[in-house]
Amino acid sequence: MSARLVHVGSAVVDYVYRIDVLPAPGTEKTASDYAQVAGGGFNMMVAATRTGMKVVFGGQLGSGPNGDFLRAAFAAEGIQTLTLPSPLMDSGNCVAMISSDAERTFVSWPGAESVLSLDLMAPVVIGPDDWVFTSGYTLSYPGSHDALTGWIEALPADIPFVFDPTPVIADIPRAILDRVLTRTTWLSCNTTEAAEIAGQGDVEALAARLLAEHCPQAAGVVIRSAAKGCHVGLADGSAQTIAGFKVAAIDTNGAGDTHIGAFVSALARGVPPFEAAAYANAAAAISVTRHGGSSAPTDAEIQTFLSQAVSTGVPGQTQKAHQTA
Repeated sequence: MSARLVHVGSAVVDYVYRIDVLPAPGTEKTASDYAQVAGGGFNMMVAATRTGMKVVFGGQLGSGPNGDFLRAAFAAEGIQTLTLPSPLMDSGNCVAMISSDAERTFVSWPGAESVLSLDLMAPVVIGPDDWVFTSGYTLSYPGSHDALTGWIEALPADIPFVFDPTPVIADIPRAILDRVLTRTTWLSCNTTEAAEIAGQGDVEALAARLLAEHCPQAAGVVIRSAAKGCHVGLADGSAQTIAGFKVAAIDTNGAGDTHIGAFVSALARGVPPFEAAAYANAAAAISVTRHGGSSAPTDAEIQTFLSQAVSTGVPGQTQKAHQTA
């Protein structure tokens, strides 16, 4: 694969606590397990690199222990950082509480990843085969959204730009969000985020409105629905709902990141969008059967999973197709 993913987003250190249920206000819980792991945008980058795509990081890491931890994690996955570390602050962190139903609750503290400038990003040079990605987290930070939005708008027109608005979409200034959506080639979001942009409706209507009214340059949009799979709408009017896979989930943290990373990696090597979505569904399904946000599978693991799903008739291969006007 010659394509390279340039991730201009944020990576943080996750402090992960496993508990049976969230504590009630004013009470305390003792966790059954604890881990310190690289998180945030790292999860998406891991999914892309484990499925064969070269990945580089164009955001900012800090100069303290969190930044050092992230640099070691990046090096272990073969991810190069293009920018210099912040001399003023450490990387941020996120407390993640994973309950027994595999759901997660987050509290985050921003650090060096929340500050970007055009001078800082000067070493991030885009090549002709590159794909560029950013997330809503970086666009929600007052210290980064203006510079990053201008940088995205200045990308060459033929460079694919992938955007995930993330759960903090409401914190992104609407003018910034609109400008980024206008330049987006592929939008990947969940149903809540899609409705935040385009209003209420079923996934078919949301995908059509996103393409017609908000993402005029997009090749397509992906609306993720967790275990149910995803809906893909394309600029040519075609659309498919790609069913998910039934697995025993133990940790859904990072599943959306895994889906996006696998989807982009598949697209970049020429896989058609609907097939890439099924591939991403499989990657996300495998990831939720493992602990940790950066639990993305390899391409070989995904191919084996898909082969077994076809041979056993596991739900996930049934696709609802239709044409939109």
